[in-house]
Amino acid sequence: MKEVVLDCFGEACPVPLVKAQNKLKEMAIGDVLIVQIDHSCAMKNVPEWARKEGHNVEVEEVEDGEWEVIIEKNK
Repeated sequence: MKEVVLDCFGEACPVPLVKAQNKLKEMAIGDVLIVQIDHSCAMKNVPEWARKEGHNVEVEEVEDGEWEVIIEKNK
């Protein structure tokens, strides 16, 4: 299992979502993708998309207005 951090600070939708989708395609099942975001739209869309795709998702607010979306690839 590897962990990949994707820095999407300062990027608005749909950029973080597209980057997360592309990065997950390159990863193996069981790998973890940590998407760092500071845009509230992406904070809603990225976890919603990942859950619909069947991945395990956690969201942590690391600072005021900054989040990490932690996605464990399941398929």
